[in-house]
This record gives sequence, structure tokens and C-alpha cells, in this order.
Amino acid sequence: MAKSYNVAVVGATGLVGQEFLKIATQRSLPIKELRLLASSRSAGRRLTVGEWELEVEEANSKSFYGVDLAFFSASTEVSKQLVPAAVKAGAIVIDDSAAWRMEPDVPLVVPEVNAGDLEGHKGIISIPNCPTTPLVQTLWPIHTLNPVKRIIVDTYQSVSGHGGRALQELTTQTRAVLDGNSATAHVFPHQIAFNLLPHVDVFLGSGYTKEEWKIINESKKIMHEPDLAISATCVRVPVYVGHSEAVHVEFSRPITPEEVQTILREAPGVTVQDETSVNLYPTPWVAAGKDDTFVGRIRQDASHPLGIAMWIVSDNLRKGAALNAIQIAEELVARRLI
Repeated sequence: MAKSYNVAVVGATGLVGQEFLKIATQRSLPIKELRLLASSRSAGRRLTVGEWELEVEEANSKSFYGVDLAFFSASTEVSKQLVPAAVKAGAIVIDDSAAWRMEPDVPLVVPEVNAGDLEGHKGIISIPNCPTTPLVQTLWPIHTLNPVKRIIVDTYQSVSGHGGRALQELTTQTRAVLDGNSATAHVFPHQIAFNLLPHVDVFLGSGYTKEEWKIINESKKIMHEPDLAISATCVRVPVYVGHSEAVHVEFSRPITPEEVQTILREAPGVTVQDETSVNLYPTPWVAAGKDDTFVGRIRQDASHPLGIAMWIVSDNLRKGAALNAIQIAEELVARRLI
């Protein structure tokens, strides 16, 4: 009989935590016992997960006794505080926060790209920021055949990447504006309804935001290319679910859009939607709720002979977070690393 595992989910009542529980049921993750953990605000809530009806407990340093796998989808502060306790208790942690991603001895993993990095884990495994994952997942199979030299990526990120309160704010503001009233901003620095904000996370002294630097640094680490030239601009858009990216890539040698299409049609977890004659290209509305990363608008970059431009869309709660974490767990099981 296949082995099953004691699993804890920290942040179980959040958007990613809820998505994680849904996907774990869909993919039949081998769970023997499930522990739902969250902040004191959510403690006591009852959630139905598959055949279980469970009460949410407040997460603390003593929550991980007997746990084999702990999934964290909480703030960076919570991860810094509780992840060491979980590892000390014997759990393998898969963490969705920024707390450990750039630590040299912590694997930062997208399974389709660098699952081999799991082999040397020391109890903590990080998953990338949600716009990084579809970017490296799409570029990696091309990079292995024709190395990437430079990436310019502009992201169009949905409000769900900022959490449940952001979803509520978009709805409230949209209703207010449609009713002829002014919109009040609480979650974001400006109105998000019918608007775009070139501002995701905090600004740094360089003029870039922290979100933009995450994409830059995480992509280099995952692709094992420390000298990769990459620049990013991150924009928050009035979309509920699904991050989109306009990507311009310079390769080492000339490559045609048709060659890129052929490579990506064979790539795991990637769906090519690229038939402009019938207006077929990825949109966040279609990508929401789907596991794959969608790619379209693949064309020669008119500004560079070695360049390709493309459009990438994925569900930021699924492949951008929860699904990627579950795929890491599946890899750990398959490789007998747990």
C-alpha cells in the first residue's frame, strides 16, 4: 500500500490555502492526517476538505508535532517565525513566502525546471513568487536548446495576488464607480477599479519595486543563470484571478516563432494558444481555474534579430502558488526524499 503523510497547512483559510486544499483533493495527495492552521482570527472555523470536516487551529511553534509535510502560505514574518519550529519538529516545509527563497541552501523550485534541486534540501523548500513561475516554466524548455541572454518582462497582475481584502476592494470600488460614486482606496494606494497601478509591493532605492526584484533574482536562481540579464515592470490590474506577462527574450542564436511554438507544445504544463486569425490568445479569464500556463502572441521581436516576443498567462493562485507546492510534494514522494 502506498505511504500516506501527516500534512499541516498554514494559512488554510487564505486564498492560496483554500486553493491548496481544493487541489490536494483533486490530485489525491496521499494524506493520512490533515491539520489546518491559521492566525487567531480564523481559529475555530470549520472547513470541509474532501471527506474531512476539520476545525482550524491557531498556528504556533507547537503545531507541527508528528507532521511530515507542512505547507506555508502566510506572511514572510509568520514563515520566519514558525518554519524553523516545523523543521525542528521533523516536518519538511514547502513555503510560499519570500522568507527563504534567496537563502543559498534552500531550493527554490518549479518542478518542470529544476526538480533536481530538491535532492539536497535541508528541510525547507521555497516556491517562487507567482509571476516568476510561469516565466521560467515557459522559457526553460527553449533555454535548454538555445540559451536565453536577456529578458524584459512586464507583468499585469490580478488583485488576488494581494489577498482576499484586495478582491473585496475591487468589487466595492467597481460597484461604487458604476453607481456614479467615488471609490475609496484602503488596500492599494490608489483606486484599482477601472485603473492600472505600476506598483506591486514596496519601492526600493533603485526605483524598482520589491516584486520586480523578486522576479529578477528568483529567475536567475531557478534557471541556474546568475549572470542572466533581466528587467521587470510589475503592474496591478483590475482582474480578479490570473497574472499576465508581456515578455521579450533575446536568445543566443536566431530562432523562429514556429520553432518556439513547436518547443512549447511539447513542454510540460504549457498550453499554446496562438492563432491570431481567429483571435486565439491567452486571457486571465480563461486561465483562471486551470493548471497550465498559457502562451500566445509568439512573434519575432521587431527590435532585435535574436529576439522573440510572447504573451504568458497563468492562474496565480494555482500554478503561481498552490499547484506548484503540491507538485513539489509529489516530486518529494516520487524521489523518496520524504
